[in-house]
Amino acid sequence: MAVRQSPPAIRRQLGAELRRLRERGHRTVADVAAELGWSESKLSRIETAHTNIRPNDLGRLLTVYAVDKATRSRLGAMAGQARQRAWWEVYGDALPNAYETYIGFEAEAVLLREFNLNVVPGLLQTDEYAHAVTKAGPPGEDDPDLVSQLVQVRMTRRAVLTREPPLELHAIIDEAVLRREVGGRDVMHRQLRALLDAAERPTVTIQVLPFGVGAHPALISSFLLLGFAPGEGDPIVYCDGMTGGVFRNRPAECDVYTAAFVVLSEAALDPADSLTMLGATAHEMG
Repeated sequence: MAVRQSPPAIRRQLGAELRRLRERGHRTVADVAAELGWSESKLSRIETAHTNIRPNDLGRLLTVYAVDKATRSRLGAMAGQARQRAWWEVYGDALPNAYETYIGFEAEAVLLREFNLNVVPGLLQTDEYAHAVTKAGPPGEDDPDLVSQLVQVRMTRRAVLTREPPLELHAIIDEAVLRREVGGRDVMHRQLRALLDAAERPTVTIQVLPFGVGAHPALISSFLLLGFAPGEGDPIVYCDGMTGGVFRNRPAECDVYTAAFVVLSEAALDPADSLTMLGATAHEMG
């Protein structure tokens, strides 16, 4: 069964098609934007799915590209679907723009490889652990209503692990994540038990990178690698931060993170030994 496409997924496909139409005519972003009287950033944001395109703008763009009537009708229908609201968009200003974009990509991905230095991966967090992490966020973002909304979003995101077909998740977590008592020992005990339960899913792989490994390629950065079905887009890297997330989608950049993940996976404990460490640590916390 195919994954139901979200509006952001459709927007991403539309942007890719518009980019292909421009490149087919050997046009640059600069000269197309100049012809339409747009800024280069406006066209770039449309092609990279960071913004929707209005019907009038789409019509003008397709006129520049001299597309046939059937293509114009198909892309117009896609644009209409892309403007519909996804479930996470009801949270409005509670979500930073980059995070909202990330959720859209995550919803259409078929594979997520994540390395985390500091906290349990978001899709594997319990609600009480997520609450403690979110409440301890950047200064000024500890408003109870905001924290509650962000936790609700995180809990709803977990549906990608139980949809049909489920997202395949391979998470590598630093040993420090197991030892850091986020929310207190009781919360950590339940969180570690939840990780053990999650690892029973055939589409979830958890590895622990022990302290004994020493230096490694990702000492300064947690990161997520999103993979998509064939023909649905190239891999995307997402790195989160206190003031927002950063996407990297150039092939050379994604190759660096992919290679780093392979090194980390080979250095980490295998899944069976990782679960043994998780269980032992959970016992200590209990």
